[in-house]
Amino acid sequence: MTILSEKLQNKIRDKEAKIGIIGMGYVGIPLSLEFTINGFNVLGFDKDKKRIDDINEGKQIMKHIKQKDMADFIANDGSATNDITKLNEMDCLIICVPTPLDVHEQPDMSYVEAASNDISKNMRKGQLIVLESTTYPGTTKELVKPILEKSGLIAGKDFFLAYSPEREDPGNKEFSVSKIPKVMGGYTEECLENTSILYKNIVAETVKVSSMETAESTKLMENIFRAVNIAMVNELKLVLSRMDVNIWEVIDAAKTKPFGFMPFYPGPGMGGHCIPIDPFYLSWKAKEYNTEAKFIELAGEINRKMTENIAHRIGKGLNDDAKSVRDSKIMILGVAYKKDIDDMRESPALSIRELLKFKGATVSYHDPYVKNINEEKSLELNIKNIKNQDAILITTDHSNVDYEFIAKHAKLIIDTRNVMANIKNPNARILRA
Repeated sequence: MTILSEKLQNKIRDKEAKIGIIGMGYVGIPLSLEFTINGFNVLGFDKDKKRIDDINEGKQIMKHIKQKDMADFIANDGSATNDITKLNEMDCLIICVPTPLDVHEQPDMSYVEAASNDISKNMRKGQLIVLESTTYPGTTKELVKPILEKSGLIAGKDFFLAYSPEREDPGNKEFSVSKIPKVMGGYTEECLENTSILYKNIVAETVKVSSMETAESTKLMENIFRAVNIAMVNELKLVLSRMDVNIWEVIDAAKTKPFGFMPFYPGPGMGGHCIPIDPFYLSWKAKEYNTEAKFIELAGEINRKMTENIAHRIGKGLNDDAKSVRDSKIMILGVAYKKDIDDMRESPALSIRELLKFKGATVSYHDPYVKNINEEKSLELNIKNIKNQDAILITTDHSNVDYEFIAKHAKLIIDTRNVMANIKNPNARILRA
């Protein structure tokens, strides 16, 4: 063990190591909270000045993270800044910045590059730098490492480098950061060991793999697995609906098999930062090796087309009432990409909303967690507003919505989440979609 490694490990074990989290968003904030709960001094870095001010004032940033937790973060020696010179003061730096796709569906590494450049200009010997952002295999070694080494310091010798994919599931009350095993790969064995010692302070289990590329691929496999299976069940929904077979009943029956089956559920499309995006990292990287990931690309195509199918279903439902989409009033119920959170990243509801507007509909929305979209406010769920709609489209199955009340007063409901299945004697005409 080198002197630098020994010094860092002792600091971590004594909880004297200063932790810097770059990117205080859906990944960075829960990670920061976990470190402060476990006795570490944490400094969050972000470009958004308002977010920095809100964090330092202990305000609630996200609906699924309580305001008390944010207040406790400050009370437990946590804080946030946009002063990148303070990166030099950190012992461990964890990069949690976005990795979206650009307009050509290629990985946009600009946030990772910017964070790496900021660190490179403010590095010192002995620091541990971990990338958590989801990305393609090879990113940490091929992109991050060369940028960091512009500092004149050498990875594995002067500083420690690793990749450990985030596994955050916003709003999941059963699996918080501490309960999810942490996969990690290091540039060297020493890098890996230092990373494991760090994360052991906040998670129940660390899972070491042989390389950073293996860790990067692990995250992609997890999300590709979900994307492909969701595409399969979405396609089955389209086929079975033509046969007048209820896909939800089929899934409920199939999941009674105690082995060899895992239930996935259809919906209006895929949302969130991971599942709609991550598979394309691998399909893009595969082309560099003169091969293709056709199965992944097909799954993405099927899932994207679900928004068009939903719009078509709305048109059919209105047509049965002798109406067209044009000039119809349609309320979208739920614009977050999943239930009980306020995260709208890649939400299919937003694509459906734009498509319906393009077709000439007057579109409103209600979401208890998203109070406004740009300047449009969430419409109150009262009798007048519900009765005023020609159709209500359920795209997100939030728990705190009174679906019986809606079924009593609406004319037409297009249900993409099967929440109306247990509503008895609805006055509204209900279509599964």
